[in-house]
Amino acid sequence: MKQWSAMKPNRDKVELGHLYFLPKPHKIGTPLRPIISSMNGPTNKISHFLEHLLRPLFDHVAKETTIINGIDLVRQLEEYQRDGRLSTSTHFITFDVTDLYTMIPRNGSLEALGRFLIRTSTKGKIGNLSIDTILQLARLVLDTNYFVYNEKYYRQIKGGAMGSAFTMTLANVYMLEWEQSLVEMQVQQGELYGRYIDDVFMTSNMSIDDIRAKLDWMNKKDGKNIRITYSVGFKIEFLGVQVENHHGSLKTSVYRKPAAEPYILPYSSDHPRHVHINIPYQALLHAARLCSDVYAFDKERLNIEMKLLLNGYPPRFLKYHFDRFFRLNQVTQVHTELHVEQYQALHQKLLHLPTRREKKYQQQVSVADQTDEESSIAANDVLTKKEWNRKILMLPHTFESGPSKNFNRQFRQLWANYYVYNGSVVKDVCIMIKALTNSSLNDLFVRKKPSASLLTRIETTDGEQLI
Repeated sequence: MKQWSAMKPNRDKVELGHLYFLPKPHKIGTPLRPIISSMNGPTNKISHFLEHLLRPLFDHVAKETTIINGIDLVRQLEEYQRDGRLSTSTHFITFDVTDLYTMIPRNGSLEALGRFLIRTSTKGKIGNLSIDTILQLARLVLDTNYFVYNEKYYRQIKGGAMGSAFTMTLANVYMLEWEQSLVEMQVQQGELYGRYIDDVFMTSNMSIDDIRAKLDWMNKKDGKNIRITYSVGFKIEFLGVQVENHHGSLKTSVYRKPAAEPYILPYSSDHPRHVHINIPYQALLHAARLCSDVYAFDKERLNIEMKLLLNGYPPRFLKYHFDRFFRLNQVTQVHTELHVEQYQALHQKLLHLPTRREKKYQQQVSVADQTDEESSIAANDVLTKKEWNRKILMLPHTFESGPSKNFNRQFRQLWANYYVYNGSVVKDVCIMIKALTNSSLNDLFVRKKPSASLLTRIETTDGEQLI
């Protein structure tokens, strides 16, 4: 009964999804990423239920070949080097799958899911649900990808909807089967293989011709559905990390895409001061984890300082909190002298501290080790409503130059004059004026939601338009 309630749509709010696009400014030609917004879709709750039920299982099965983030990548690479596997001939390889979510075949992905469930089930069940029941739910999610675009109705007949919670897990399961021959080859050769959704990182000591031949073969393996674009070299970028084989020595540093802009929370934002204090500390912490030597770290420290200055952080504030980072970690000589040995000790200490994301991933993996009853209960803990703090009023405001720079002070003065008095119901409410990003190209594409009549109208038609 509890599971049924978690999947049942709200008939008063249910509506069809609608298609919109997000530009990819970091890619040549600025291609568009299609997104189907289906927050109130008829199968949205089923999609979330399946995601929460099956994601921990997938994470558990694929944990040996999953790269969680750039920090995890650096850890694996440094272990690879310590084991003596990095040589002057070692190449780094990355590839990404083109449009993975929208290209997985309906029947093929369901068959792959069925085989995955058989391998991971206990007495033919996941939790208290049979494999057949889970497949029926998955089929229902895939077969009801209806949406509105340009005042017309469509149904997606290939792949999963970008925006559906279950799509990522289904695509991951499909990729898990596709990549097995590549994983086995890497294990046999003592090389690294790691995947982050549709991006893969590998090491290899084969010749470039042999590497390309293998990847070209993989490209033809399931050519109708899985197409990859790969790069091979001694220097490569992956998950925000630049990795280099410098004559047999590993060098890693922070990487930013050329289209990345130096925006961060403005200092003038009305967030609690501890939020601004935490930003330089966390930025330096991230740099110390990723940068393999003190010189790369110092270069990144300068980049961080410039970005914070551009966003209005006072020089004295930055000097104090940069010094605080080195003081708290007891490595002041790294800042003043670029002390090599002291930095290496700092790098190793911070690199192996688990991040918040890694802790969350480990929690997901641990769900797969629970009993059937426990995992069934965990699957029911889908979206929970966040409690509204009635003592805080969040006011979004775009921070610009000119007269609007005085908005903070003027609004607070008006609030104090007209709303703070004895007997006022909002007398004790704390005003928090937060930064609002300026309008961008994204807004022009996102704000195209069709009228409610198109999304909620129920009618019978003789045919449907397919894409």
